[in-house]
Amino acid sequence: MAVDSLERLKIAMREFAKEREWDQFHSPKNLSMALAGETGELLDCFRWLTEEASYQLNDQQSQAVKEELADVLLFTVRLADKLNIDLFAEAQAKMLKNENRYPVDRVKGSAKKYTEY
Repeated sequence: MAVDSLERLKIAMREFAKEREWDQFHSPKNLSMALAGETGELLDCFRWLTEEASYQLNDQQSQAVKEELADVLLFTVRLADKLNIDLFAEAQAKMLKNENRYPVDRVKGSAKKYTEY
């Protein structure tokens, strides 16, 4: 199953679930819980690594991160589909909001939250 866009991925995920009769399990509540679980698995890939080591993953660690990131993306896309959210449009809107919250001249080089500067 090769997909080359977020829209096609959404449709592919919808069909994947339909073929397996999993739609009955894919409520927003269940999908958000699954997403949290996958995010936890991604975090586990980096547990106890130093900052430097987190950039220098071996092949096994790198593969695990790739798979967990994919799971996070898939559950995110599926949840957005179930809630009729245009994920791409919302991501673009959020980027614009962040540009306003974090103007370069005020936050460059700082890790402070927008409410702290």
